[in-house]
Order: sequence, then structure tokens, then C-alpha cells
Amino acid sequence: MFVRELIIGFYLAATLAMPLTAKAGGLSELPREERKTYELLDPRLPTGESVFRNFRAKRAPPWKIGYASSYADNTWRANILDEFTNELLPAFKKAGLVSDLVVTQSNLDDNAQISQMRHMVDDGVDAIIICCSNLTALNPTIEYAYSKGVPVISYSGYVTSPFAINATENNMQGGFEASKWLAEEIEGSGNVLLVSGITGFASSDSFQVGATKALEYYPEINVVGQVDGKWTDSAAQSEVLKFLAANPGRIDGIIVQSGAEAGVINAVRQSGREIVPIVLGGEASASCYWRKNPEFVSRSFHFWPPRSEARFVWDVMMRTLEGQGPKIQSILRPAIPYTIDDVKAGQPAGCDPNSEDWLEPKDAAWWTADAAAKYFDNPADPLSWRPTN
Repeated sequence: MFVRELIIGFYLAATLAMPLTAKAGGLSELPREERKTYELLDPRLPTGESVFRNFRAKRAPPWKIGYASSYADNTWRANILDEFTNELLPAFKKAGLVSDLVVTQSNLDDNAQISQMRHMVDDGVDAIIICCSNLTALNPTIEYAYSKGVPVISYSGYVTSPFAINATENNMQGGFEASKWLAEEIEGSGNVLLVSGITGFASSDSFQVGATKALEYYPEINVVGQVDGKWTDSAAQSEVLKFLAANPGRIDGIIVQSGAEAGVINAVRQSGREIVPIVLGGEASASCYWRKNPEFVSRSFHFWPPRSEARFVWDVMMRTLEGQGPKIQSILRPAIPYTIDDVKAGQPAGCDPNSEDWLEPKDAAWWTADAAAKYFDNPADPLSWRPTN
């Protein structure tokens, strides 16, 4: 009970502090129910008024969109790109709103991503989507894009530039919820391994800060190690296997940043150890293991469901180009719990343990039209929107 009171107190303190730090037209303008998503917030994440509130696109549609991705080698990225290219692009092309999607991959090289973005701007794109990038390295390039009338929208992670929009999950809150759940799952004591994403990237670091903060309330839990899983099953499996081989002591639970949970499950099983509670984040392969072993964990979370994230950032981008007026620099979504019943509804009994798909929140719950209306001054269905002159 004492731990729960501490956690509640932490959230309340964060809530009370928000209006003091929010700029006019930013966080303080959002409805109370939306501000709950900002209760546990990375202090570097910008929450002031968006510079795109009165933005008007430099030309009429159809618009050319750039996607400057920083990494391609996991199932999450593959699902994102598939949603962009095979679902969203055709629909918006048919509506006469988008002409093309230009895609680049920088393979975790900031300088390459900077060069790719500048080329996109000079080549005439109307907006750029970026993913999971360095907090500050791209800021001069983002300002350059802004000077040319090109909005940059970052998803699944954030940048600190005032000239960008962040459309992302609250990773710090997600990490906190993941660790809090795991701590309760192992009854408040034991040895825990942390499997991060890529150290130095906003989404990974924010998640880890939130996870570590939650564990402070459980003094009988020991963090015995941390490895980078690179959000990739093969990388996580390799790193966790090496850790388990070098550290024969007991592990009672593992906090994983998705999509690496299937790799972690495989590593534990391959090592010959008893399976322990592991944080799941939506991979169909890991959920298939849960489907076949219903007592494995009590629940898990959608932290960053890829197709939902793709629709989210695309929607924010289109609304911005259409002049709908984003109120705040960073639009956040919360972690959404899911249960074994949700897994059974989304996975057949004969599910594929090697699937590269993901489970998604039910009923488009990640980002709805009702939610969007709270973040934009002039909300309208972006697919049916048409210029007035």
C-alpha cells in the first residue's frame, strides 16, 4: 500500500507542476483528460505553443511527402513503412491530397539523415516525417526546413527544435507503467534485467528513465544489468544470451522495449532457464507465445503500435498541411494495456511464433478524431478536406 501511495503522490506532484511550466497556448490549453497523458514527462520534451498554429502550406495539394527514417532493420519499422506506402499513400493519392512519398534510410547515421532531409527540402517536398532521431542533432536542419515552409514531424521519440512537431507516445510514462507492472508481477522483490532500445535515442532513453523511476519505489528489486536490444529480436536475443551466460545468478523479470520481446523470450528459453515475467509490447510473435502459455503474464501494453503510430503521425502531418492549426509542439499518446483476451481475439490458437506482424489497439483507440479535435484549432477529416480556393 505504501508503494502505491508513493506512486500516486508522484503523479499528483507532476500534475500540479504542469501549469507552472507550460507556455500559453501549449499544454495549459489542452483539456484536463488529455493532460493526463503528460503527467510523467521527460523535462526536455517541448510542450509550448506550436509555431505551426497559423501555418499555411506553400502550395496547394497534391503534396509530396518525405520520410527520413533513421533505421530499417526490425519488424516495427517494416510495419510502419508498409502502412505508409500500401495503406495511407494510396488513400491520399486517390483523394488528390498527396502525389508521392520519398523514403530514405540513414542507418543510425545523423549526418546521413541530415543530408537526406536537406536534399528533400531542396527537391521540393512539402513536409518531412522523421523517426526515433537524436534529440538535437537534426535541429539546424529542421529550422532550415521551416525557413523553406516545410514542416518536420517526428514520431516515436522527439526532437527539441521549436520548429518541429512531435507526434509520439509518452515514452517516459510507458517505461514507468512497464516497470510498475513488472514490479507488481514479481511481488515487489527480485533481480531484474533491462533491455533498452538504442541508447542515445529519445524514445529509448525516455523509456529507461521512466522505468528506473518506477523501480525506485521498490527497494527490494535489484537491477542486475542492462543491454541494448536495438528494438530488434535478433539483436536482443544475442545480447540477452551473452548476459545470461556471463551472469549465472537468478533473474526474476525482464523489462523489454518492444520490438525485442520475442528475442528475449527465445534467449531465456535457449539458455535453459525457467521463463520469467517479461514485458510485452505488441509483437505478434511474442503474443503467440502468450497465447499458447496463458499464465505467462497477467497483462501487457501497447507502447508504440506501429500501424497506429503510422496513422497518427500521418494524420498530424496532413492536418498541419491543411492549416488545421496544431496547438502544441508535442502531441502525446498513452500506453494502452491489453490482456490475454485481446490476444486470443487477435491471434488464432495455431498462431505463428515467427510472425512479423503486430497486435494493434482495438477500435483505432491510439488516435481518434475526437482526440485530434482537442489538439487542433480547426479540426476536420484530413482525407475529405479540400482547399477553399
